[in-house]
Formats: sequence, C-alpha cells, structure tokens
Amino acid sequence: MRAAAAVANHCAAVIEAVADEVVAVKLQVACFERLGAPGWRALEETAAAARAAGLLVIADAKRGDIDVSAHAYAQAFLGATLSSYGEIGGLGADALTVNPYMGADTVAVFAAAARERHAQIFLLVRTSNPGAADIEDLDSGGAPVWEHAARLVTQLGLGAVVGATQPEHVGRMRELMPSAVFLLPGVGAQGGTVAQLAPAFGPAPHLGLVTASRSIVGTGSGSDDPAVAARLSAAQLRESAWALGRPAAD
Repeated sequence: MRAAAAVANHCAAVIEAVADEVVAVKLQVACFERLGAPGWRALEETAAAARAAGLLVIADAKRGDIDVSAHAYAQAFLGATLSSYGEIGGLGADALTVNPYMGADTVAVFAAAARERHAQIFLLVRTSNPGAADIEDLDSGGAPVWEHAARLVTQLGLGAVVGATQPEHVGRMRELMPSAVFLLPGVGAQGGTVAQLAPAFGPAPHLGLVTASRSIVGTGSGSDDPAVAARLSAAQLRESAWALGRPAAD
C-alpha cells in the first residue's frame, strides 16, 4: 500500500510539473496493476489528478479479447458496470489502447463502448518495439499485417498507435488512415525523434499526438529540482512538436 501511495504521489507531482506543456497523460496500466488492489487506486488517483489539471487521460492497457471480455474491459477503463448494488464506476479514461489481433469482432465492442462514452480507441497498428517486425511486418496477401490493422482503424473510425521508431512506414500509414488520430510512442527513450514524424500529421495538427513518457518522467533523476527538469523536458518536446505545428503529450 505504501508503494502504491508513493507512485500516486510521484505521478501527481509530475502532472503538476508538466501540465502547462502537454495535452494528455498516457498511463501505463501495467505499472499500476503490478501493485495489486492499491495499484488500481493509485491509477484512479492519477487519472483524477490529470483531469483536475485539464488533461486528457489515455489508458495504455493494450487489451484485446473475445466480445464478452472486451465489453468488461471497456466498462473497466471507459465506462461503468451495472450491478444489483448500483453502478460501479470504471477508470473513466478518455482513450484506451487496444490490441487488434483477435479480430474485428473484438475491436468493434471497444469501438462501440468508446462512441457511447465519447472516448477514443487507439488500435495497435505498427508498434515501436523491435519485435514488432516478427508479426506486424509479415506479408499477408501482398501487404504487411499492420496494413490490415490500419484498414480496420479506418473502417471503425478509430485512432492508431504508430511507433515513432520506424518512421519509414508513417507516410503509408497516413495514406491508409487519412483521418485517424495517431498516437506516436517511441520518441526519446526508444530512439524516435519528432522531426521524423511530419508525415504522421497529414493535413491537421490534431491528427498526431507525440508521447515521450519515460523521457519526461525520468529526466529528474539525480536533478537538484526534478520538477523543473521534467517541465523543461516536456517543454522541449512541445517546442519540437509545434515546430511542425503539432501538439504533444506526456
């Protein structure tokens, strides 16, 4: 319990430090879940702190399961669960990352729940990790697997997770998903750079959301003033993004 409280306090301090420089926080759900029930409470507290600061909340959970389970996940992260004891509120996130590799029927459940809650789904299309090539780049009917995921994004009107570490794919992704919002992880700690991502934004700045959570949160380690260090890191990211006319996210 003390560990979870420390995590919540740390996250609140980071949010306070960077709130004026970012538009959203992306909460890596696994880092909270590993702390057990107190970890979920810390997740709720962190989401509440972000909302209080006027920021959007992205739950980075990468869920994906059959329709019944997908519905339960959507209730947990985006909505609420009705029970004989009353309504049980979920996290109330503004967006959720979803794994598409169980197919369109599972993704459609998340999409429907998001529309009902005026939220967003970011579907994993081409991720930032090196192992993405093992499956996502495989040829499937003359196109890589990730192109099929991209078409699902367009079909269902979703957002897309597009890794910044493979910028050579970004232009093609924008062709396949002309109006989708791209969530762009991989900048900073994973080696991606904002300058390489110009094709991701297409005709409008709001279509790209750059994330660099580890770069910002970890900046203060060893610093005399961690809050100032985190704020400066976020500001540098924002300036780099807006040099291309783009918004940024923690």
